[in-house]
Amino acid sequence: MTTEPLPSVHNLWLTDSRQTLDPSQAANTVFFAIRGEHHDGHAFVGDLYRKGVRHFVVERQAITPARRAEFAAYTDAQFSEVDSSLQALQSWAAEHRAAFGRAAFSRRGNPIPVVGITGSNGKTIVKEWLAQLLSGWPPPNEFVIAKSPRSYNSQLGVPLSMQELTNQHTLGIFEAGISKPGEMAALEAIIRPTIGIFTNIGTAHDEGFRSHKQKIAEKLRLFIHAETLIYSADYTDIDEEVRLLLKAVNPNLRVVTWSLTGRNATYQLVIKDGFLLVNSGRETGETETFKLPFDDAASVENLIHCLMAVKLLTTLDASALQQRLNRLRPVSMRLELKEGINNCVLIDDSYNNDVAGLQLALRFLNQQNTRNHTIVILSDVLQSGQREDELYGQVADLMRAGHVTQFIGIGPVVSRNAHLFAPNSRFYPDTTAFLAEFPVADLRDAAILVKGARPFSFERIVSWLQRKAHGTVLEINLDALTSNLNYYREKVGQQTKIMVMVKAFAYGSGSAEVAQLLQFHRVDYLAVAYADEGVSLRENGITLPIMVMNPAGSADRPETFAQLLNYHLEPEVYSMTLLRAWGRFVAQRQVDENSLSPVFIHLKIDTGMHRLGFLESELPDLVTYLNEQPNLRVATVFSHLAGADEAQFNDFSRQQFETFERCVAVLTLGLGYQPTRHLLNSAGIVRFPDYKLDMVRLGIGLYGVESSQIDKAAVQPVGTLKTIISQIKTVPAGESVGYSRRGVLDHNARIATLAIGYADGYDRRLGNGIGSVWVNGTPCPTVGNVCMDMTMIDVTAASAAEGDEVIIFGRDITITQLARQIGTIPYEILTGVSERVKRVFYKEGN
Repeated sequence: MTTEPLPSVHNLWLTDSRQTLDPSQAANTVFFAIRGEHHDGHAFVGDLYRKGVRHFVVERQAITPARRAEFAAYTDAQFSEVDSSLQALQSWAAEHRAAFGRAAFSRRGNPIPVVGITGSNGKTIVKEWLAQLLSGWPPPNEFVIAKSPRSYNSQLGVPLSMQELTNQHTLGIFEAGISKPGEMAALEAIIRPTIGIFTNIGTAHDEGFRSHKQKIAEKLRLFIHAETLIYSADYTDIDEEVRLLLKAVNPNLRVVTWSLTGRNATYQLVIKDGFLLVNSGRETGETETFKLPFDDAASVENLIHCLMAVKLLTTLDASALQQRLNRLRPVSMRLELKEGINNCVLIDDSYNNDVAGLQLALRFLNQQNTRNHTIVILSDVLQSGQREDELYGQVADLMRAGHVTQFIGIGPVVSRNAHLFAPNSRFYPDTTAFLAEFPVADLRDAAILVKGARPFSFERIVSWLQRKAHGTVLEINLDALTSNLNYYREKVGQQTKIMVMVKAFAYGSGSAEVAQLLQFHRVDYLAVAYADEGVSLRENGITLPIMVMNPAGSADRPETFAQLLNYHLEPEVYSMTLLRAWGRFVAQRQVDENSLSPVFIHLKIDTGMHRLGFLESELPDLVTYLNEQPNLRVATVFSHLAGADEAQFNDFSRQQFETFERCVAVLTLGLGYQPTRHLLNSAGIVRFPDYKLDMVRLGIGLYGVESSQIDKAAVQPVGTLKTIISQIKTVPAGESVGYSRRGVLDHNARIATLAIGYADGYDRRLGNGIGSVWVNGTPCPTVGNVCMDMTMIDVTAASAAEGDEVIIFGRDITITQLARQIGTIPYEILTGVSERVKRVFYKEGN
């Protein structure tokens, strides 16, 4: 292993070994091996070396003797040893940004202005809207913009964002988020904004600061070298800290403020009948009027910040500004995975299109290896600042690196660069031509990424390709699921493995899609209830080890046993009867195939649950039989705590642990090796950390239910069940609603009929006012019996209209609350959601 100084800052920067990597760029890529709470990048240096990467930044403290020996074998690689790989990356990014403060690096011969955005909420919306308002328009009031991809605003996200900035750009827009004191200094050195926007201040991340004022002061550090700062004077605590603290360290700072409440500010604003009146009292004294494209308070606040920035950066008059405001659309903050026609899955990213975002979307596409083919539908990439051949050559390289089966380009610019793409690619001048001419039957068994710039209206393509279903959907937040996985990983530590339960359709969340994410995040094992569930996962590209908990089969019905072997599934064995039947089947198969490969099994020990498992007294016979079957290898031995989620059973849980330890000792002595041990489920992980052993089994906790109720705020709800209002009618007091006339009204009521019933998983016990749903922020009780396909609710107290969205469960009405209302457990609510309910998977974060 040779230690070298850091290579050129202009190389490509990589921190995630799973990211799609163009082989032609591998030699020019630097991998920063970063250690985090849940991963260690040093463990994947070998993977990247085999992909062609030759430059690595590694941390001295992470280089064990074994790793140093491994790295020494990579004789043509260069390693730069540093104290912190993250800090080294941040320093690189700061050096890269500093170059654009010098005129020689700007396309127009002037230093590039950079907008830095921070605040509790709205950072990404403001960034995206500002980019929409300033790009794609005729000179001189147009910019070629580099900006943070999606919500890249963290200690890692900001430096990765900065490599987007090149000498082709004329404006940078970057966001910064922090969660504790001391973090903003590093981000300020990287972004070094010339114009700042402080969106607002709220309670997010309050727990990381001593006080509200400390959090504001820390965020304001982003602007200590800024020339101009935009914020609302209506946030009096921000206004006070700017004048007391920030102006003291940056006395030349120009402050541009606005107010809707009459406070002293640069701009006095009034909202009236959907219009925004802007009086620039301190500037020109003139009043400008703008029609607002949105009317909710959060969107209006974000819009005003953008308006102030556009006025600073351009010479547009009110009419030209209104023209741009009219084109603003809500910003999609997430990638959505949807069911498509012809057994396709769609990744909907139809409102964003830039190369950085394309790389992120391709990474998500590559996780979806549940289909035979991958297809990318991409529009012209607008205002990239690159030459056409350079830009679309880069896009074509990404397609090849991502092993995309077919590329479909839509737009005149990508079409005239068709020669850069694979021969089977197709091109269309616009979206209308694609919809009219493309043979939709050709799209079958494929994962399809739909990604387009806003003017191309790619939402029409998504609507065309999406499988039509009724209005009830279960939205699965993959970021929340990942967060929950990381929470439990932190609980057990890096030395303890995790087996994740994906039985019962992954607790109703969708087995294949959830398993794909878990495989991407490198969990150790999956577990399913029955063999056919495991077969389905294998057919959808899952290669992780899979334990089957109920491997039904017998000597006279061997088809299930055959599935287990054919698909490399590992059975749970809980009785001598099952073990002998399995042993006979394996022995005969190995004779037929002349194979000596060991077959893995998982032994279930009954320590007190008295459901399935070997009793302690049966272990001598078990050991004797296994020693006679060298073709069977015990992968794991496990048991199940009967009362892990309740403190009243702590003594019994302790007895079960002690029994389990005795049983493992007998097995280890008899077999001559110790299998992997696991005892804890989700509740046990929280309540009995001393019993974590070699592996834990993560089930309902992954899906957002902390069943021990000790640390319930630490997990995030993963699923949100939504439906729509089909009809609303006014029904007078004394009338009845629904079957058997159970819902007799005691008042004149507005009754809404929802497109969900017990066939969708909305339990009949929730009828007659027992359950409530969430309509536009108002809880509304059920009325009458729940029907098979419909449910009636009272919306008298709510603002509701036909077609409105209704939340059945999610953040406001939790699964645990629903379970309590009908005297059941959250497991039943989750697994009860019918498979006819469409699942929509989405990803919001980085």
